[in-house]
Amino acid sequence: MHTQKKIGLVLTGGGARAAYQVGVLHAVSEILNGTGWAPERNPYDIICGTSAGAINATALACHADDFTAGLNKVVQVWENFTAEQVYRADSLGVLRSGARWLSLLSFGWLMRQWKANPPNSLLDNTPLVSLLNRMLNLPRLDAALVDGKLHALAVTASSYTAGKHITFYQSEVDIAPWVRTQRVAVRSQIGVEHLLASSAIPLIFPATPIYCEGRREYFGDGSMRQMAPISPAIHLGADKILVIGAGRLLEPAIDPAVHAQYPSLAQIAGHAMSSIFLDSIAGDIERLNRVNHTLSLLNDEQRSRTPLRPVEMLTIAPSERLDTIASRHIGSLPRPVRMLLAGIGATEVRGAALASYLLFEKSYTCELIALGRKDAAAHKNEILAFFASQRTDEKGSAESKNTDRSVVEPTLTG
Repeated sequence: MHTQKKIGLVLTGGGARAAYQVGVLHAVSEILNGTGWAPERNPYDIICGTSAGAINATALACHADDFTAGLNKVVQVWENFTAEQVYRADSLGVLRSGARWLSLLSFGWLMRQWKANPPNSLLDNTPLVSLLNRMLNLPRLDAALVDGKLHALAVTASSYTAGKHITFYQSEVDIAPWVRTQRVAVRSQIGVEHLLASSAIPLIFPATPIYCEGRREYFGDGSMRQMAPISPAIHLGADKILVIGAGRLLEPAIDPAVHAQYPSLAQIAGHAMSSIFLDSIAGDIERLNRVNHTLSLLNDEQRSRTPLRPVEMLTIAPSERLDTIASRHIGSLPRPVRMLLAGIGATEVRGAALASYLLFEKSYTCELIALGRKDAAAHKNEILAFFASQRTDEKGSAESKNTDRSVVEPTLTG
């Protein structure tokens, strides 16, 4: 008897860069629907997201009962984005947060003498709450889990209070939480507060309080201290995983001679952001490749003695540098935000990496969506092979027995 494998979807962080994920997912959906896949059917049993990827993941999970319609709604949001939907971009809002924050860095000793109440972050992301309430239908998520349209949803955040990386997961199935060094899982009802926490880019957006295991903790972006971003999907039962990155995996290397001058504050901040958002997924994939190779050298008896297991994985990541794309669209940011970023060099080409995380403007997000569609189309054969065993006819029998896999990578149970 054929046992259908569970497919996991892992969406990484990256602020406005997450528009790329939407383009990839839309193209994957079109490829599957072109093979007779029912448009309302959810291709992903387990959906995991971090930072802005957590917002995309939860929005998709809320429409697991009508996936294509839900995906189209998410695409529509990203195609019509303005920065004002995510953070206050008016002059007064920027002065209250960003300008005061930078002043505190420069004259903190003096402001302390005045017993000033310093701002908590560079930008005020209060508008994001309204956007999330419009995008999400959390009771529909609960129903999808009860009806078996979705196996599990997971979002990650980093606790400033406890110094741990925490995965919050929701499922109707009895899945035991896992504990690893500096990272734990907590079963929870996913809400807006989890998404605000997961997407709270350090220093840029304020920390979010969440009651976790009986006490209040303050959380920031889930990409921080995320040593094994693919691990939650495995713990939740995924046998195959589609990973959609937000840069560095495939994008061309930068020519160091172009920016061979002392780095601006924005350039340093962009480098730090890339280390937080992009390096962990690349390192995890590289490590898992080595594990899979090791497993391939073992016989069946030896494999049975190890907790490791190979998991088929398809990775799709940008083929172009997203910070280079961002440098072409900085002018679309509201003027107060542009002036704030100009003060630290983020409007220059070499500092555009920082801006690439904050450019929630449709000129930029639409170009990333288009790039995502193009990159997914280039992987059409791999996508068809990856989903081959999941395509079924009306009787529920396997439509294809194709076992050829173009991208097979390992992962860890831990």
